[in-house]
Amino acid sequence: MVRESEGYIELSTLSNDGTPSTSQGYEDRNLSESQVRLILLRIGLISDDDYNSARPIDDVFITRQAEYMLDRIDQLNIKDAITILREALVEHRGDVNFLLEDYRLIEQLVKLIPSDLEAKVHEKIPEVQSEEHIKNRTYLNIVDWNLQVRLEAALIHFHSPYPEVRSITDPYDDPHTPVDTIRAYTIGFAWTFIGSIVNNFFVHRMPSIFLGAHTIQILLLPSGKIWEKYVPEKIIEFWGYSFDLNPGPWTYKEMMLSTIIYLCSAGTPYLVYNIFVMKLDRFYGLKWVTLTYQILLMVSTQFLGFGFALLMKKVCIYPSKALWPTTLPTIALNRALMKEDTSNNSIYGWKISRYSFFYLVFIGSFIYNWIPSFFFKALSTFNWPTWFNPDLIHLNNITGSQSGLGLNPLPTFDWNVIDTSSCLTIPFYTYVNQYVGMVMGFFVILIVYYSNNKWTAYFPINSNKLFNNKGEIYKVHEILDENNAFDNKKYLEVGPPYFSAANLVLYGAYFALYPFAILYNFATEWDSMKTSFVNIWTSITDSFKPALEKHSTYGRYSEDPHCKMMSKYEDVPDWWFLLILLTSTLFAVICVLFYPTETPIWGVFFTILINFIFLIPITSIASVTGYSFGLNVLVELIVGYAIPNSGIALITLKGYGYNIDSQASNYITDQKLAHYSKIPPKAIFKGQLFSTMISVVVALAIANWQLENVPDICDSHQKDKLKCPGANTFFFSSIQYGEIGPAKVFSGLYPVLKWCFLLGALLVIPCAWFKKNGPPKLTRYFQPTIILGGFLFYAPYNILYFTVGLYFSYFFMYYVKKNYILWWEKYNYILTSGLSAGVAFSALVIFFTVQYHQHKIDWWGNTIIDMGYEGALGTWLKAKDAPDGYIGLRKGQFP
Repeated sequence: MVRESEGYIELSTLSNDGTPSTSQGYEDRNLSESQVRLILLRIGLISDDDYNSARPIDDVFITRQAEYMLDRIDQLNIKDAITILREALVEHRGDVNFLLEDYRLIEQLVKLIPSDLEAKVHEKIPEVQSEEHIKNRTYLNIVDWNLQVRLEAALIHFHSPYPEVRSITDPYDDPHTPVDTIRAYTIGFAWTFIGSIVNNFFVHRMPSIFLGAHTIQILLLPSGKIWEKYVPEKIIEFWGYSFDLNPGPWTYKEMMLSTIIYLCSAGTPYLVYNIFVMKLDRFYGLKWVTLTYQILLMVSTQFLGFGFALLMKKVCIYPSKALWPTTLPTIALNRALMKEDTSNNSIYGWKISRYSFFYLVFIGSFIYNWIPSFFFKALSTFNWPTWFNPDLIHLNNITGSQSGLGLNPLPTFDWNVIDTSSCLTIPFYTYVNQYVGMVMGFFVILIVYYSNNKWTAYFPINSNKLFNNKGEIYKVHEILDENNAFDNKKYLEVGPPYFSAANLVLYGAYFALYPFAILYNFATEWDSMKTSFVNIWTSITDSFKPALEKHSTYGRYSEDPHCKMMSKYEDVPDWWFLLILLTSTLFAVICVLFYPTETPIWGVFFTILINFIFLIPITSIASVTGYSFGLNVLVELIVGYAIPNSGIALITLKGYGYNIDSQASNYITDQKLAHYSKIPPKAIFKGQLFSTMISVVVALAIANWQLENVPDICDSHQKDKLKCPGANTFFFSSIQYGEIGPAKVFSGLYPVLKWCFLLGALLVIPCAWFKKNGPPKLTRYFQPTIILGGFLFYAPYNILYFTVGLYFSYFFMYYVKKNYILWWEKYNYILTSGLSAGVAFSALVIFFTVQYHQHKIDWWGNTIIDMGYEGALGTWLKAKDAPDGYIGLRKGQFP
């Protein structure tokens, strides 16, 4: 921040909260044509070829955003600019999302500050070539020091330090643009209803089909245009409020609000797994799980996160470092659809508009997806290494796609598989760290399996199911009495369940991750963690103060350009969040108090507390890297110790333990979208509230319908691929940690797992040391939390789901971004949006036209993927060949 006491001009006098000024010519600014050309190059409106050509800069290139930035750069004082750059060097040191080349450029600009600044501010510094020439990045050469100092400072102070954000947001806002309209709410809620039906129906499919925001945005556009054209322009009165049925053209902000309304409830509520596991006969088959109980349970878990979202505004929404990379494609597509290019600027020879590019990619993806999804399924699960010998178990274990570890350099041609981990969305360094963890996990699983550690060689190497001592899937009802309660006598006959090698490694990684994530964040990010806790405490104390006594809503971030623009809108009263928090907590208490959940009331408050402790590290990591993890395993472990022999209590508290922070992150992400798009906070709050209610109603209706009407649902061979990977994991973990209990698991069966907590804590020491003292080129992108998180992607998934995505991530998120930044800024997020939307639409059409009614194409290309062990759960060793015909602990020695 520039202070007047230093004798500098207060930057707040350069307002950035309105629309750009009227177009000025060069004679109205102190900028030459060559300087304007350099500015246009830097902000991405012209390419290096245009910059170096003799083509005149005319109105084709001068957009509203360009006018705005030209004015700000022209008015910016050189001393203020230098101060901004110096502060940026401090703030963004080690910031992995701040382009290293841009950081080096700023360092060079600061080094070249003349000793006699007053006398030389108007001198032109001789051309200085950058240390490392980077293709198509001419602006990295210092050719006009005075201009480039102001240019780089203006980008940071009046827009954003990140090209990802600059490419999808405007540096100005028009607060008079219609947004909080009955049209936006109606369209948003209608598509939320439709999307919730689709997403809840296919959540149990493997892989799932998801009607994401990219697909919905395509449908929102014609919906808004139809309303704009056919609904009469009329104002209606209702309860003292007036509503304009048709306020004119469908606006960018209305479409963004409708999109966020949908996003808030796009995902299937986590508690659907609870309902399946409780009601389905192949699981617990409980008859007391009434609709009233389901409503109380789901409403309480879905809304508890609202209160936590209040606390995290100053931690994960206002700071510019809280990039939330997973949100950026949504905004990019919204701009492409609603803010059509007004110029024919050529980017490395590409003249096609974002809008046209999206629809070409969408149509191509829609048509192509029929091939791997229906006509030639082997292209989706391209398990060609197993074709050489389908009955060789070792080949299947290493390269198999379905029950193996998936080591295959070319495992799929299906975008639905390739984009499992958002390869064109999350930063390349995040993807690489994640993949490194998966490779390490691959070898650890092999070691565990082929050493037959804890009899893992008698089970499939990569499965999320549990097995008995005969190598068969564990049948929980064999250890339960007629009331579905744990029966110790039956258990002593059947014995404990056993993990596959991948499942054993996965749980060990989970136990190591929890202490590691917290301790490592505190060790390496202490200043930001301390600030986060201060901000949370301020948010809590402000909630109980009169409005006049409250601290500034934006606090230390009030100079951030996007915070400045958002400060014009009235914030949501804190008591709205607190009321929802209290109501949700009351519903949770009713669930455990008046229904036979075997759960004490203290368990609800415990899960709230544990979520509060992990809230900052989880959301902070996700906001910067795009990687997140849940608390489900930690909660099930603690609950298993505290409430032994109760799978029902475990899944009840597990639902709360995971969903509170998950929903909080969901709401926070949507609020960041609103922050970037300048949507009023109250509009977002109302949209989130009612959208979540719609998703709850739809989720309950779909779940209960499927339980009654879909044959063999959750079976591994279900004809429509409704195999329920999530529900199966949910159920089997409830057996291991609920019915049997972690005390038995750790004391007698898997004692090594309890040491993983200590291992996670100890790993902090070398990782933190390396982060601080290692080679800067490595330590800048070294993210051990994400590496450890890479172990979690097995059982039932495997490395093949991420291999081709790594190729895409390298090419687009590293190579293209580094060498063709203008193309990347314009088309990258549109590309991933178009591909995903095409897959989603075609998957829906395929399912309802040819799959649901069993129109099969029975040929080699569709059957080879299930040949040999790929179509069955194969094992290296056979339990029937073991002593006494069973493996594991001997009878009479069961823990």
